[in-house]
Amino acid sequence: MDISRNDRARQFLPFDALNGFSDAIREKEIEYVEKKELSDEQIEEICNKINELEKDDAVEITYYKNKQYKEIVGNVQEINYEKKKIILYENININFSDIFKINN
Repeated sequence: MDISRNDRARQFLPFDALNGFSDAIREKEIEYVEKKELSDEQIEEICNKINELEKDDAVEITYYKNKQYKEIVGNVQEINYEKKKIILYENININFSDIFKINN
């Protein structure tokens, strides 16, 4: 009985016996960080930039969420001073207190 070359090669293909296990391992490799404390000058700079923003302005924000710093570029939909949030289009809400850096 001759085994074809393709059938013989197939036996060496990777096999994931524990479906999803590889993804779970990769998820554990995510590096979590503590939230950094901002100086009074940094807080003032962020506040000034927020006050300058208007609806539809393009903005780049570095913010803290889920124990990680994330960067996002988008357009301002709304600035809610009462709830202390910037809302970007696509319903992305960022709390003022989570902002680490903002550029417009």
